Amino acid sequence: MDSEDAFGYVESYRPGRGRRPARASFASSLPSLELDGTWRFRLAHGLSDLTPGFEAAEFEAAGPEAADDAAARGWTDLPVPSLWQLHGHGSPAYTNIVYPFPVDPPRVPDANPTGEYRRAFEVPADFPLGPGATLRFEGVDSCFAVWLNGIALGDGKGSRLPTEFDVSHALRVGPNVLAVRVHQWSAGSYLEDQDMWWLSGIFRSVRILTRGIEDFFVHADYDAETGTGTLRVDTPHAATLSVPELGLEHADPAGPHVLAGVEPWSDETPRLYQAELVADGERVPLRIGFRSVAVESGRILANGRPITFRGVNRHEWHPRTGRTLDRATMLEDVLMMKRHNVNAVRTSHYPPHSEFLELCDTYGLWVIDECDLETHGFERVGWRGNPSADPAWREAYLDRAQRTVERDKNHPSIIMWSLGNESGVGENLAAMAEWIRTRDGSRLIHYEGDRESCAYVDVFSEMYTGFEAVKLRGLAQEAPTADSAHDAHRRALPFMLCEYAHAMGNGPGGLREYRDMFDAHPRLAGGFVWEWIDHGIERTDANGATYYAYGGDFGEEVHDGNFVADGLVFPDRTPSPGLLDYKRISEPVRVSCDTETRTLTIENRHHSRDTGYLTWAWQVEGDGVLIAQGTLDVEPIAPGSSATLPWPEQAAQQPDEPGDAVTEHWLTVSGALAKPEPWADAGHEVTWGQAPAHTPEPVASRLSPAPATSLPAHAAPATPAAIHLGNAEFDAHHGVLRKIGAIGLDGPRLDLWRATIDNDERTIYGTPLATTWRAAGLHRLHHKTLSVEPSASGLVVRERVTAAGVDHGIDATYRWAAAAAPTAGDGDETLWLTLELQPYGTWPCSLPRRGVALSLPGALDQVEWFGEGPGEAYRDTGAAVRVGRFRASVAGMQTPYVRPQENGNRRAVRWARFTGADVGGRGGNGVTGASGLEILGAPHTNLTARPWRTQALDAAQHRHELHPDGLIHLYLDDEHCGIGSAACGDPLPASEHVQPTPATFTLGFRTV
Repeated sequence: MDSEDAFGYVESYRPGRGRRPARASFASSLPSLELDGTWRFRLAHGLSDLTPGFEAAEFEAAGPEAADDAAARGWTDLPVPSLWQLHGHGSPAYTNIVYPFPVDPPRVPDANPTGEYRRAFEVPADFPLGPGATLRFEGVDSCFAVWLNGIALGDGKGSRLPTEFDVSHALRVGPNVLAVRVHQWSAGSYLEDQDMWWLSGIFRSVRILTRGIEDFFVHADYDAETGTGTLRVDTPHAATLSVPELGLEHADPAGPHVLAGVEPWSDETPRLYQAELVADGERVPLRIGFRSVAVESGRILANGRPITFRGVNRHEWHPRTGRTLDRATMLEDVLMMKRHNVNAVRTSHYPPHSEFLELCDTYGLWVIDECDLETHGFERVGWRGNPSADPAWREAYLDRAQRTVERDKNHPSIIMWSLGNESGVGENLAAMAEWIRTRDGSRLIHYEGDRESCAYVDVFSEMYTGFEAVKLRGLAQEAPTADSAHDAHRRALPFMLCEYAHAMGNGPGGLREYRDMFDAHPRLAGGFVWEWIDHGIERTDANGATYYAYGGDFGEEVHDGNFVADGLVFPDRTPSPGLLDYKRISEPVRVSCDTETRTLTIENRHHSRDTGYLTWAWQVEGDGVLIAQGTLDVEPIAPGSSATLPWPEQAAQQPDEPGDAVTEHWLTVSGALAKPEPWADAGHEVTWGQAPAHTPEPVASRLSPAPATSLPAHAAPATPAAIHLGNAEFDAHHGVLRKIGAIGLDGPRLDLWRATIDNDERTIYGTPLATTWRAAGLHRLHHKTLSVEPSASGLVVRERVTAAGVDHGIDATYRWAAAAAPTAGDGDETLWLTLELQPYGTWPCSLPRRGVALSLPGALDQVEWFGEGPGEAYRDTGAAVRVGRFRASVAGMQTPYVRPQENGNRRAVRWARFTGADVGGRGGNGVTGASGLEILGAPHTNLTARPWRTQALDAAQHRHELHPDGLIHLYLDDEHCGIGSAACGDPLPASEHVQPTPATFTLGFRTV
């Protein structure tokens, strides 16, 4: 190569030179050489900083300490596969849309970090060196050139796709040296503007293969009406096919073989037939899944039956290794998805590691396999110069489509090919679709970016569409397009949300509303939550605390902050509350318990599986304490059918204690795996339902005190410093509660602010909630005491709550009274607070929350409560919680979002007890004379307990910045604003806002 040829490939539109044709990924009995391991590595600043002659076999790559050859210095060791920025060479950078370099295609900056790699390896004497010898890279980001023993092999682009080179002329027995030059930026980077970290290197495996069977294409169709499978395997070789389970032995692969009574593959029953392709002594194992995919009457059919996607979008990510994943991590993802009722994955926004698709085949997940294509950054320049519409990029577009389809074509889990993501419109996309449809007509074609015409796709796909608009699409009543033919075509297509319910931080909200619309309208094929995992990069601070870094933490010139942390699982793959909600919303079998009719309805929403794999159990609890339990005998229910049966006798009868006005009885019915499944152990809960079995008299009437004038006389004597009411002590100047019994307190006082969640801070619609809240001063409220009035019936405190510089606020009246505890035989006195709120002035916004804040001694860090749990819940989240009695530490009640924010609310709490570490005992908590404090709702309250104040939570940008301050901070809310997914999705509906209207609510406090 001359100098221009040597580097011209970096900014060339061409996808590569010297590469072998794309083909399927498969195992073979022929020998191979694995080249993963430790390589020598040097990071150059750009093309002007390259090492002369580094590709020569005799070159010595010395460390930084070498002094004899300046050109050879600066080399170190680097594992392959890996991404070099995660090993201290340069820094990660995150952007969502904007390119981190000037938009001047196909040019890239001179400052172009370039990794030089060398790998010495031995070829044994018996390794075949014939024309089949092939060097295969599974993934290199973003552009690279290759030499073997100093001989140039070629170059390639397309980071998440395999590239193969013929090495038959360069490979030799004995010592060999492979040299690879990898460029961070190239013309290909314009096609890889996916919403993720910009990272570089040889990040998937490298090996030398012996090619015998060049390629094959398995076609395994299924006729749902007859149960017949039709099998043929296209291969250019003279080969034989054996499928012992189907009676095929050494058969002609081309067939076609018509086979009666085959079991189809689906996500619910992922039936795979083991097979083998043999040619010239080479054996290739196959796993064949029979299935059919079609669109009929506006519905997606799999094996002849309509399917609804309960899907997730999945980037490849690990907090320490980035997009370099091992099989164990991929398996963990698949098993977690199955255990949380997910049935489909969109591989956003590139083909995943091929082993992930094998796992989807094995365990059962439908896959939308997406091409390695996104040009979203062109949106920022009005789509001028977008490669999708530029003929110069046609070859690169087709190359990426072909390499995706050819590599993955034999996976039965793939139900759609996706052209890419957010790449505008243009003829290059149409050309991709045409080629794919010609090559593989057995699957559907997806692309979201052409929402107007849908001219070359089989589904009408959108992202982050709001509730009302989704409903209109379900009715095929969306706004018409300008072209009547395109409009008619689009209305005939099924509608799918390829992204929705943005799971950034605390959220997503509104999952149930979406699910109910999917249920109600056959045209709606479901959707894929954005996204599976938070892309935090694991870091450790100076004190050894682990946290997760996000955009901006590495000094990026442009970045999109924590927008990269928007997953259903945290970076360490701990499920978030959002994933638990999604599991509940996505139950393939649903249980409803009707209190009025004392019946259970079990609805099987499976695509093809009956409910015989589940075992059913029930229990009745009184105030969260188990009273009775048993099992249910439920005959298998066919897919698409339901059954109604009576409650268990013990659950249907009234409580044994006539006139009991205290105990709440709740029936819970659970469906769990009767036997182990490949993805979960026996006993794993798939579905559940709950309903009140006995509701006593209205809870408010038995807990709330009577009006103050009719309370038993409890004088409130005052001193210059304090006012006493029962066993409570108040500050005489401000009327603030300071002590109950021996427990010191601070508060409660009216509090309206929450540590803003990501959905408060960002929105694609109008002004973010947090902006309006801050403009109203809700984060900096002042309390002005107007009066403190003790009397024989209690204590009345009036105050005005407002912020500097505004003329609106809330007048709060605290009515305190002491009364006997509601539970018979309990001699402790209960201190009751009725808080009356009257807004004044013209309010410009809704409220984050409406409640009170108070602080307890830090030793009272163990919590038991009766209400909803065990996890957090808000007005539009919490599908996963149930009514019961729960225990946790205050630390354990925190949800560790990557960027700290409002979290941990427990909803519908009847009572909560705060004690020391010896829960249920006395002493040991640093509080003299009492074990703890009980909070009573009247009837319910929202409860949040934290080891730090809201202000500290609001200020922190990473988890490790939060430190307990020695107190327990309680937030008791009458109402709390919804969650939504406005950071990238639909804003909150009006019903989820908390309006500044008059309100009254009651709480009780007593020592225990």
